[in-house]
Amino acid sequence: MSRQVYINGKLLPQAEATVSVFDHGLLYGDGVFEGLRSYGGKVFRLEEHVRRLYESALAICLEIPLSPAEMCQAINETVASNKIVDGYIRALVTRGAGTLGLDPNRCSNPQVIIIADAIALYPDELYERGLEIITASTIRNHPAALSPRIKSLNYLNNILAKIEGLQAGCIEALMLNHKGEIAECTGDNIFLVRDGVLMTPPMDAGILGGVTRDAVVEVAQLAGIEVLKVSLTRHDVFVADECFLTGTAAEVIPVVKLDDRKIGTGKPGPITVDLKERFHRLTRE
Repeated sequence: MSRQVYINGKLLPQAEATVSVFDHGLLYGDGVFEGLRSYGGKVFRLEEHVRRLYESALAICLEIPLSPAEMCQAINETVASNKIVDGYIRALVTRGAGTLGLDPNRCSNPQVIIIADAIALYPDELYERGLEIITASTIRNHPAALSPRIKSLNYLNNILAKIEGLQAGCIEALMLNHKGEIAECTGDNIFLVRDGVLMTPPMDAGILGGVTRDAVVEVAQLAGIEVLKVSLTRHDVFVADECFLTGTAAEVIPVVKLDDRKIGTGKPGPITVDLKERFHRLTRE
């Protein structure tokens, strides 16, 4: 099915939705993006995603040629024009066309692109039996080199870790930071459950603060579950009762093995299952 793609104020058939080969988003990964979900035709936590998009742009000195309110409107219009009910949205802003040199001052006309399409979820059986993941040897970028809080178009760090996981027969991989602590997976945040307490790495572990992560923390606290944002290691995963991942596409998905070692009972745990259901209800409110 052909989709309508938003580019700089216009909705174009996807075959006509193009950017210059001199765009620095293509040449250098110079740009930022957000992945969003729609449920029942309504974009979930739109304002939070747009706020993070603008923070990422500010961090790389990229001026978005729309106000946040105009960006929200453009996203909603793109979803509506494609008749997306339950789907996925990608909003991105590139530096624009420039020269073959790095100088961003020689770029002009940042490109605002919004794509709305059907969502490709993990298979149902993985939610029922849980994921098996590995620890990637590729660590997260050092935060002094590139802030993990910038959701940039340069995702090579995550892609290399993803390749390791796929080569090991896993569709996700755990990434450690430069201190050997748990950061996040290639596309998802990670949570552990131990003795009824929910634990997740803090922002200074080198993670991208996920919108879904924040939503799960909220529903857990409303359910009376204690939530700790603390430094964690692989040891904490191995001795955990439960483990699960959160992300825009993944929502809440259990993990039952790390590096071929069983976590807890080796099956999705009760707190994981409960939070998955609570999150689903939240998205449909």
